[in-house]
Amino acid sequence: MTVLATFARSYVDDLDAALPAFRALTGEEPRLRFSHRGIELAVIGGFLLLAGPPEALAPVRATHATVVVDALTPVLDRAAREGAEILAPPRAAPTGRNLVVRHMGGAVIEYVEFDAATRAAAGLAH
Repeated sequence: MTVLATFARSYVDDLDAALPAFRALTGEEPRLRFSHRGIELAVIGGFLLLAGPPEALAPVRATHATVVVDALTPVLDRAAREGAEILAPPRAAPTGRNLVVRHMGGAVIEYVEFDAATRAAAGLAH
């Protein structure tokens, strides 16, 4: 498994209102911006910003970070070896495929395997 990027999640009230501060902080423009399941998301610098109504955010708030990997299968293999809990098995996502793992010690991480177009848009062509 190769980690291509790691994004700290930041839950914000309003994506458009939050972006200027993150532009100033990172010196970057958002590389990705999309909506999924009632949540607006943007990748800017090392952050994944998420905004939406409380009921849409509730199922994802426990996730601490998003890690982009070259393939999900090795993540599943490692999780099984380490006794981690798969909270959401591999499934289609707007950017490719993802899964969510609760690791020993309690860290909840979303792993994403970007499709080729998203990888290129995010500057992760590899």
